[in-house]
Amino acid sequence: MEEEYMGIRTRRAHMHSRTHVVGFGIAGVFGFIALLFVTLAISLGAMVSNWLQSLPDYSSANAYLVAEPTTVYAADGSTIAEYYLQNRRSVDLDQISKYVLQATVDTEDRRFYQHNGVDPQGILRAVVAQLGGGSEGASTITQQLVRNTVLSDEQFEQTIKRKVREAYIAIQMEKMYSKDQILNMYLNTIYYGHSAYGIEAASTTYFNKHASDLTLAEAATLAGLPQSPSAYDPFSNPEAATARRNTVLDHMLNEGDISQEDHDAAVSEELTLNEGSFSETAANYPYFTDYVKQLLLEDFDQDTVMQGGLKVYTTLDPSKQAAAEDAVQSRLESIGNDRLDAALCAVDPSTGYIVAMVGGRDYSENQFNLATQARRQPGSSFKIFTLAAALNAGMNPSVLINCNSPMQFTPTWKVQNFGNESYGTLSLANAFAISSNTGFVQVIEAVGADKVVSMAKAMGIDVDLPAYESITLGTEGVPPVQMAEAYATIASGGVHRDAIAITKIEDRNGNTVYEHQDSPTQVIEPSVAQDIRKVTQGVTRSGGTASVVGYTMSANQPVGGKTGTSENYRDLWFCGITPQLSVAVWCGYQEEAPVIVGGSYGHPYNTAVPIFVSFVNQALDGVDRAEFPSVTTSPTYKENSSWKFSKTNEYTNSNYYYYETVEDDEEETQVDEETQRQTRERTRDESESGGGTQATPGASTGGASGASTGGTSGTGESTPPAETAGGGRSTTE
Repeated sequence: MEEEYMGIRTRRAHMHSRTHVVGFGIAGVFGFIALLFVTLAISLGAMVSNWLQSLPDYSSANAYLVAEPTTVYAADGSTIAEYYLQNRRSVDLDQISKYVLQATVDTEDRRFYQHNGVDPQGILRAVVAQLGGGSEGASTITQQLVRNTVLSDEQFEQTIKRKVREAYIAIQMEKMYSKDQILNMYLNTIYYGHSAYGIEAASTTYFNKHASDLTLAEAATLAGLPQSPSAYDPFSNPEAATARRNTVLDHMLNEGDISQEDHDAAVSEELTLNEGSFSETAANYPYFTDYVKQLLLEDFDQDTVMQGGLKVYTTLDPSKQAAAEDAVQSRLESIGNDRLDAALCAVDPSTGYIVAMVGGRDYSENQFNLATQARRQPGSSFKIFTLAAALNAGMNPSVLINCNSPMQFTPTWKVQNFGNESYGTLSLANAFAISSNTGFVQVIEAVGADKVVSMAKAMGIDVDLPAYESITLGTEGVPPVQMAEAYATIASGGVHRDAIAITKIEDRNGNTVYEHQDSPTQVIEPSVAQDIRKVTQGVTRSGGTASVVGYTMSANQPVGGKTGTSENYRDLWFCGITPQLSVAVWCGYQEEAPVIVGGSYGHPYNTAVPIFVSFVNQALDGVDRAEFPSVTTSPTYKENSSWKFSKTNEYTNSNYYYYETVEDDEEETQVDEETQRQTRERTRDESESGGGTQATPGASTGGASGASTGGTSGTGESTPPAETAGGGRSTTE
């Protein structure tokens, strides 16, 4: 019995022991699970904490700034261009239709005004919808805004890390901004398709109206786009867009924001689009606005220019710009040569402001700006710098120079006048008017090429110029904008001002970050500049190379200038001045080939000069006559005999006789009857037929106008005249 009893006791003890073991095992499992959860929670907490340690700065208002286009204004305040990477224009909440506000909230985040940035109910609805095979977004408007601004670099990452960071910042953002502020920022940020960011850009893109003017149906159409702009694209998929619009209207009805009557009326509306657009560069003035963009990029980075919301105020005068475009296009069309191109730049001499710019015949075909980027040989229009340097050095405009042709200046450099015409001995003033190459090479020899280079730079030429005698013939390429700036120095009485395109720049908050300050520099003594200007006026009178100006200019203004033609008729120029304008006009082919007009070689008087005249006649139509700056003092010139020219002053052609003093403005340069007759014939031929010169391709040229047959053969920046190739014969006008 005892053994049996002991066996039972032993068995009970054993059973009791097993019960304790089972109890401890269950507790251990639960303990392990609890420990695991704690460990996971700690790990997850550490992970989340780590994710939140590397957040971008979300506390600054700048963190929520979105890309804004830079707006460019003309001198009259009209908008002429916008530069952008994202088509966007931010507007205030009161500039947005109430239907947009209601439709957006009802569709994207119906509990927007109840949650604190993250909506648990929205998350639950999204989970239920997904379990049921449907779909519903869980992100609030605030979260979407965070995703598109502060976390824009992460917006396409489908990770828990991004969602946690997004939710955290959304909650913090709700503490810093009101609901209306957040909604306003969202509507200026969200993408609506067709490169339209923000409600204002979308309104313009799809309906060509401001966001404040959207109807109920239009607002519902746009509010339905952010979910999938491509799937609901009104242009390519109007049926889907209409169905989506009606879904938005249903939401608005369910939320009590519109009546059944308004709902039904909007649903029954046909989807009517009126496509508009924001243009990156205004179509009317693309060459000028591209030039402005390049200037901005010199001082601001790409992001600031294209996304910083700058306001740029420029010098462009729309009426003068229209005149410039008409003058260029009309002349090119009348010539009828599709290869021929042209550029024009007009500067106000009193301010340096660029008031008009045409960089080519068709921006859509070629965006290269011939007015600012092209460096083409200016031919004899460059002689203005030799003339200015000579008078500034004390050379009297009446000094006599042998202007016969040809002349051998070095064993390898022969210079000819146009048509190899010999003009005999002329005054410096009349050698300029007739454009004698041989005469002006002697002038630069006497004055010094270095002084001519210095004068050109002082007047506004900002290219490398070699100090060789050949530069007086315009052998070095110069952009038209610099020639207009330089000639403006003469028109303003010897005062140089940089050519200016931008007067003021404001940042997106209206703060002025740049404002132009006038900084004139007297680079030529006023009385000397006055004489230089008078000499240029001789060019536009009877016998001068641009006498056609005097015959055809209807604007009642004094005018001066200089023609120019480069080697082989590749570049045809006229640089002209009035008291109000300094204008440089270039004509030629982009590929630098001889210009043909009406079967003959082109000349300034049937290309660039008519463009100048047409522009000035339109730009100054009805403008009261003004006068160039004048002084009563006279320059102190050296004795004419003190100047030693390399060729003797002999009258070998008595047909050409000019007065040997600078004429008053009212007097005309006197020339022989034969020269006047030839000038009248040129003018008549040009005005009646628009034809070319008397020269035809392959034939020798003639005439007394001094217009060019070509440039200095074989010269270059590093090759002096004495070392030119091929004999170095120079026959530029």
